[in-house]
Amino acid sequence: MPKHEVTSPALRKPPGNFSQATAIEARGKLVFISGMTARRPDGSIAGIGDVTVQTEQVCENIKAAVEAAGGSLDDVCRVDVYVRNVEHFDKIHAVRQRYFKAPLPASTLVEVAKMVSPEYLIEISAIAVVPDAEG
Repeated sequence: MPKHEVTSPALRKPPGNFSQATAIEARGKLVFISGMTARRPDGSIAGIGDVTVQTEQVCENIKAAVEAAGGSLDDVCRVDVYVRNVEHFDKIHAVRQRYFKAPLPASTLVEVAKMVSPEYLIEISAIAVVPDAEG
């Protein structure tokens, strides 16, 4: 069940670690991952004031959720990213490059005024398609 990036010469090349669109022949399980924050399993918040550390924890949380559903980060087709400061774009994408490999998931990134905790700098929700066991 390969996924692949969809590109168009009518669109600008993405400036970050994401694709213009991601296509997948959906045979498997759709996994909708709620917005993940930098909250550790013990309830503490990783990297207060540090968007790089928070992004790493968010990606680890997404990884744990998709693995609990039987998949991997390679199965993630879409992410929606909410940040407190869009100026952190480059730092966020530097971390994302370590977690998401080509074909990259489609992505939206927006700056928001507030999050549930004032210490959160980033939250990411994701959609994955986990292949059936037979392929």
